[in-house]
Amino acid sequence: MTAARPAARPKMSRSELLGRVLAVHPDRGLLNAPLLIVGVRGYYRDTMGAVGRNDRAVYDDAIFVVTPDAFVAFNANTDPSGYRKGKGFGAGKGMASLNPGVWPVYRLDVHKRGAKGAHEALCQRAGVVTVTRDGDPPYPETGMFGINIHRGGWGSTSSEGCQTIPPDQWPAFIATVTDQAKRIAPAGWRREVIPYVLLEGV
Repeated sequence: MTAARPAARPKMSRSELLGRVLAVHPDRGLLNAPLLIVGVRGYYRDTMGAVGRNDRAVYDDAIFVVTPDAFVAFNANTDPSGYRKGKGFGAGKGMASLNPGVWPVYRLDVHKRGAKGAHEALCQRAGVVTVTRDGDPPYPETGMFGINIHRGGWGSTSSEGCQTIPPDQWPAFIATVTDQAKRIAPAGWRREVIPYVLLEGV
């Protein structure tokens, strides 16, 4: 069994995507970032899974890499792979979903360092994010949770709240991001903060 994904990559122009970013986040400086990652949750909500609803455990979202000279679209997952209701902020807390917003907190680093499956990824290293946790009702929490952008799996989207990309598209994604980071800051590209914008639907 494999995680469901679309037959083709997302189709959206640079101008349309940036227009949607600007409509939600009217900071034109964001559009001038030398490297910007934009996720769209529920990009395929009308053609995959339950119509009109964002689903978990499928690659029904989109992530775009935007640079002055590149615009590349990838299939993606911006949700956890399952549900886990909980309460509070300790061991019994609910599964996390990253909230839509602007998150200038990502750096190139190693996801799951020292563990099986460790790999280069975009990691939440430069600041906090706000998530919504599964609960009755769902509830917010802000902090350092390791909500990374990393390689997904074939049989699962491999997420406990991270943003993931199918394994066959991952090499192109991480190569594009790494190359641009090295252009921006040749001597300190691992310290370069890369903003991620997560939009809700299109």
